[in-house]
Amino acid sequence: MKAKSIFGTSAEEIKTALENAMVDHFNPTLAVVFVSVKQDRKAICDILKSKDIEIFGATSCGEFINDHQSEGETVVLLMDVKREYFTIIIEDVENEQVDKAASNIAKNALDHFEKPTMLLTSCGVYGNGKYFDGETLVNVLVKELGEDTIFFGGMAGDDWGIVNSYVFTHEKESDNGIAALVFDSDKISLQGMAIHGWQPLGIARKITKSVGNMVYTIDDKPAAPLYLKYLGMAEKKEEESFDVFKDLSIQYPFIATREDGESIIKSPRSIDAETNALEMDIPMEEGTEFHFATPPDFEISDEIIAQATELKSSMDGEPEAMLIFSCAGRPPVLGPLTKLENNGLAEVWQVPMAGFYTYGEFGRTKGGKQHFHSAMCCWVTLKENK
Repeated sequence: MKAKSIFGTSAEEIKTALENAMVDHFNPTLAVVFVSVKQDRKAICDILKSKDIEIFGATSCGEFINDHQSEGETVVLLMDVKREYFTIIIEDVENEQVDKAASNIAKNALDHFEKPTMLLTSCGVYGNGKYFDGETLVNVLVKELGEDTIFFGGMAGDDWGIVNSYVFTHEKESDNGIAALVFDSDKISLQGMAIHGWQPLGIARKITKSVGNMVYTIDDKPAAPLYLKYLGMAEKKEEESFDVFKDLSIQYPFIATREDGESIIKSPRSIDAETNALEMDIPMEEGTEFHFATPPDFEISDEIIAQATELKSSMDGEPEAMLIFSCAGRPPVLGPLTKLENNGLAEVWQVPMAGFYTYGEFGRTKGGKQHFHSAMCCWVTLKENK
């Protein structure tokens, strides 16, 4: 398998970049496309389809390839994978029934390959403003495909508009759906890792009342006032422009422990003014113990690169391509460190790379199980098995 990555600020630039990429008889069959909602997605897809290239894509919150990071542009990872090695599936989520759509994805994948592995994307936010349920998506896929099935990916963004995000293929676009690029794992292998770097802050806390994504009390005290007061933001609650997610929780989320011992980052998305409850991006059950969290320090990029280097040394053979799915909350908090992460990973693997900033990530931590994540830098390599 051969791969190349390209970028452009318009459909016309993508067309030119694609033509330049193909001058040496490189004939891609597959394109992974990450594109700003500001771009003309249809025109870009039409250009790729005119070259008989199949498409797996998502809208972004910023996008990047090797040595180029942008906002409001398009990046594409091109690969010349044999068509019998992959299939692309897209499912609409009707009435927010993520479990049904995820089950259809799993059944379709198994119909094509005995042992599937996949890249996964979903809309990050529905048109009605509700966030997509990534936890259910992962749980259903794990149940129906098995715990050993590997998949990585991220939720589509919309340049921080948080209005509606999109997934698309060469056949269809969806503003409420799931798309999967499914490979035959006997032919194409995926290896990667998810890492966040946030650290516990202060004493352990406990969720004492919650329903679904709504946390009503922490340590038997109203959740929102306690959270804001602890972080010195109590007076902000009355300010009309205050956004608890953008202004606070992307930097100071909650860090809890899953049943399997892995840490998980969960972030308040909004405050219910009537009940003083916090609406979380991922549900928190009553009795859950957690800490408020503080952002990674400057060593996080070194840690990510070190973990990638360690994994590379244990691999049999070299991968041909890499994708990065990094939380949209990382650039506002970590600033230039995110570029160091992305460029450092590209330097470790020395292969064509593309990635985007997401509204949620799918992947595995080191030695961990398959999970839905928040605040992660999640990367995956693609390798054709010889």
